Formats: sequence, C-alpha cells, structure tokens
Amino acid sequence: MKTIADLKIGERGIIVNFTDEGLSLKLLEMGCLPGTQVTMTHIAPFGDPIAVKVSGYVLSMRKDEAATIIVA
Repeated sequence: MKTIADLKIGERGIIVNFTDEGLSLKLLEMGCLPGTQVTMTHIAPFGDPIAVKVSGYVLSMRKDEAATIIVA
C-alpha cells in the first residue's frame, strides 16, 4: 500500500482511496479526488511539509496528511 508520502520528487501516482474518513472530506474539497493524478513537486528540507501537483495546481500538505492518501 503506497501513499503520497512515499513518493519521491517527480514521481506520480493516481489517488485510489483514503485511510482517514475525517480528513478525507477536507482532502476531497481540495481536489484530491479518487482517480486524480498527483505528482510530488517539493519536499521540505526536514521532510515536512510536502507539495504535490494535483488538478492543475500545487497543494502543500503535512506529511501525516499525505500518508492517509493511498495511490497506485
């Protein structure tokens, strides 16, 4: 089971599911819909936060939030 938090810079994935129901609503509102392609664009020097390109824009999120998004 691979999550967005596991991606390396430049690596892509397709959102499949979420592991946290409470956080998933917030992520859905931000454009992280199942079937959407995401690309890791930036990782902060200490690993948190990260930035991913999703739905045509760059979204910054905490690594623990990214770990709840399962990708294929």
